[in-house]
Amino acid sequence: MNTRSQTAQTLALEVRTEFQKLIRQPGFALPTLGFPLLFYTLFALTLARQGRAGGLGFPTYLLGTYATFGVLSTTLLAVGVGVALERGQGWLQLRRTTPMPLLTYFAAKGIVSAGFALLVVLGLSALAVGFGGVHLPLWTWLRFVAILTMGSLPFTALALAVGYLAGPSSAPAVVNLISMPLGFCSGLWLPIEMLPKLLQKIAVALPPYHLGQLALAPLAAGRRESPLLSLAVLALFSALCLGAARFGYLRDRGRTYG
Repeated sequence: MNTRSQTAQTLALEVRTEFQKLIRQPGFALPTLGFPLLFYTLFALTLARQGRAGGLGFPTYLLGTYATFGVLSTTLLAVGVGVALERGQGWLQLRRTTPMPLLTYFAAKGIVSAGFALLVVLGLSALAVGFGGVHLPLWTWLRFVAILTMGSLPFTALALAVGYLAGPSSAPAVVNLISMPLGFCSGLWLPIEMLPKLLQKIAVALPPYHLGQLALAPLAAGRRESPLLSLAVLALFSALCLGAARFGYLRDRGRTYG
């Protein structure tokens, strides 16, 4: 068996193990998969069903923004908290003694976070179609789902930074302190036009805002931000977060072997 085949098998096993581990944890699976569906049902399908934002009905508009927030929070919980806990338990130190490349470990985390992001987006889409009266062409659905699934990758970089810089016991609180303000200030909980003018100006500098605008574009909504600008912001954000994660990794390695 060649090296490439062994790496692929190792990656597949790592991804399967990670999925099984997370889905069997009620503390992760319930809030991660259930809360976005609950919030969408409460606000988009019940309280504000007749409202409009960005030229669309609330069920359609909030599908884009709530799905974006679901991707953000899911990725931070799946990767950020998971890496911090594994650091605290000594698993990452143990992994350095095995032949498995560390890149395979990180790639598995990214695939798993994208997988859970996909589940959240599909769940919200099913609610929107079944109970919100949202009907879009198939190509629009495919673009929407693909944008948000791939959009989990910049926040995987953020989650790795959190996982390597936060302590095992403080990581869940850090994740909430990051995701909640970011979601609100980026216009993901309420249409951004309903936020104070100051927050509307701040939102333009926040990565979740730009992912939200990319997600709203196939729905013919949003503020018509340049896609290239949004992609550039997300790329720069990813690079900065990966740099922070690398710093945390090297710091841990120095503590282990120094």
